Amino acid sequence: MLHFSLLKMVFLKFEMFLVIFILVLTLLYKKNGTFLYYFKYILYVGLSNIIVILVLPIFMFRPKNIHNLLIASYTCSWITKIVEIHWELRGKEHLEQDRGCIIVSNHQSAFDILGMYQIWPIMKKCTAIARRELFYVWPFGLAAWLAGLIFIDRRNAEKARLLINDTAKYVKEKKIKLWIYPEGTRRNTGEIHPFKKGAFYAAIHGQIPILPIVFSSYYFLSSKEKKFDSGRVIIKTLPAISTEGMTIDDVNKLLEKTQNVMSETLRELNREIQSS
Repeated sequence: MLHFSLLKMVFLKFEMFLVIFILVLTLLYKKNGTFLYYFKYILYVGLSNIIVILVLPIFMFRPKNIHNLLIASYTCSWITKIVEIHWELRGKEHLEQDRGCIIVSNHQSAFDILGMYQIWPIMKKCTAIARRELFYVWPFGLAAWLAGLIFIDRRNAEKARLLINDTAKYVKEKKIKLWIYPEGTRRNTGEIHPFKKGAFYAAIHGQIPILPIVFSSYYFLSSKEKKFDSGRVIIKTLPAISTEGMTIDDVNKLLEKTQNVMSETLRELNREIQSS
């Protein structure tokens, strides 16, 4: 009887502690912007890694298979509801076409991948270029490699260019979409920054179109202010830009055309978001 009373007392104290902890956590979540910022980031990274560990055995049974990325999108896309980012896709018809192409997109945050997860089931056959350092961030890096992501060494520009060019031939032959961030580095400034030429060399080399995709600015997210509110992002896919008949001499022209149309689209999307 004494043991039962002691156990009951311990349980009640634990229950009280748990209630207080949840109340404090809820209060901080709603009132403290800095806490919310770090909480969402930790939740995102933690949940992503747990899911990656769970799907790794499936990936290992079919290594380097780009269809593994569909599994990743189905299993991870729901995380976006927890971090309260709402995505709106436009231009779906351009993604649905069964053709090889190089997708170029602006790069603002590590959360871009959550937007990619929303549209991967539409693209179906798609892989991406990533910097080599990402491979060593396990378990995510291992899962990415098993899912067919292509890792390049940015410090060796010539080797990276040759690898991307070779990949472009494979993309054309297998009708795969290859996702590249031509800005190289993440920048959440509300602007399109200067592009590197690799994606455009590859598109011309493989005679495959460029498919621009623009994400509206993450006005709700700021590392400087430690702000992470709920927000809305419009993802707009633009009509493909043909490279048929182009030569290496046309790289700059293709790059400028793509950058200009993406910059104008980003300004339009941002104006729409701000007005609403």
